[in-house]
Amino acid sequence: MKVTFISNYINHHQIPLANELYSYLGDEYHFIQTEPMEEDRVQMGWGAEVKNIPYLLKYYEEKDVCDQLLMNSDVVIVGGISDESCVIPRLEKGLFTIRYSERIYKEGQWKRFSPRGLKQKYHDFIRFRKGQYYLFCAGGYVADDYDLIKAFPDKMLRWGYFPSNYQYNLEELFQKKRKNDVPLILWTGRMLDWKHPEYAMYMAKKLREKGYSFRLKFIGDGEMKETLLKMKQEFSLQEVEFEAFMPPSEVRSVMESADIYLVTSDRKEGWGAVVNEAMNSGCAVVASHMIGAAPYLIQHGENGLVFRSDDVESLTEEVEMILNNTSYLRELGETAYETIDKMWNAKIAAERLLKFCENVDINLYDDGPCSKEKPVREKKMYRKLTKVRK
Repeated sequence: MKVTFISNYINHHQIPLANELYSYLGDEYHFIQTEPMEEDRVQMGWGAEVKNIPYLLKYYEEKDVCDQLLMNSDVVIVGGISDESCVIPRLEKGLFTIRYSERIYKEGQWKRFSPRGLKQKYHDFIRFRKGQYYLFCAGGYVADDYDLIKAFPDKMLRWGYFPSNYQYNLEELFQKKRKNDVPLILWTGRMLDWKHPEYAMYMAKKLREKGYSFRLKFIGDGEMKETLLKMKQEFSLQEVEFEAFMPPSEVRSVMESADIYLVTSDRKEGWGAVVNEAMNSGCAVVASHMIGAAPYLIQHGENGLVFRSDDVESLTEEVEMILNNTSYLRELGETAYETIDKMWNAKIAAERLLKFCENVDINLYDDGPCSKEKPVREKKMYRKLTKVRK
């Protein structure tokens, strides 16, 4: 079976899955990169792992070779690309193709009423709805977005991102966490307005006022950094510390020491691979309900907690619940680790992807990667995610 994956660029969040597919398929697997990586991500250390990858092709350097692969492969998986013209010929011929997509209405589902946008989506998706064209949903809101435009009817499956799955001795991992004199709360990434790092600062202020002992560490940089520094001074938050961007491997090392990991992004966070990484590191993750990964990875109250997006009170309440119960903190972290280690990882995803491609059956699995996805209306998701509390 010849499988080709095409996306804007490869990064450390995609390499583990690509390596697994390459281990199964060898030279029958290729990853086509359509554009160079953005400079800000290169500065974060994202480009360090992509050198000398044997299955990597660059469309902008080997267009003819790539075009031939896109037409001659048994399976083509299309990720995020800015120019769809390279895959349209394959779709027009009705060849088996998988669309790998985050949500298409990150700014709001009202945008589906845009005539120009709908015309483009008809061209890229809707007109092929009866063909061999399937949707891999990288996030719990993807199916709802596509269902609104009547694309991929009964052809949607759960998917995501699959960063490296580290294997730990859990006693040793949690011994490392127990070395903290007070609980360590971690936030990492680009400090952008839609990632809302300021929510963590407001949370810290509320926790301090209620008498909790903790440390809050930020790792990263961005346009919100100066605002956060001013908030630390204004609120006199000695509990808060900042570190600059680190290579991904170093961030993972800090996660191993952290007790709680915060994901405060709004709906623009299509997935949020840091959730996978933090859960794999045994952290109790507290995540905004609007990020794409939350509906798939987090079972509220069992392996993590979700808070109502854009609601600092909700965020604070969930973190308080953990701080008030150290055994619960450990339980959430252990179950989070098991979720990644036994289900949501690159090895399982690669095996299921290849089995799906061989059988083309959306009912092969009941849960996890490649299980059938049914749309859940966005406005109902928070209630669905939080209906069961431990």
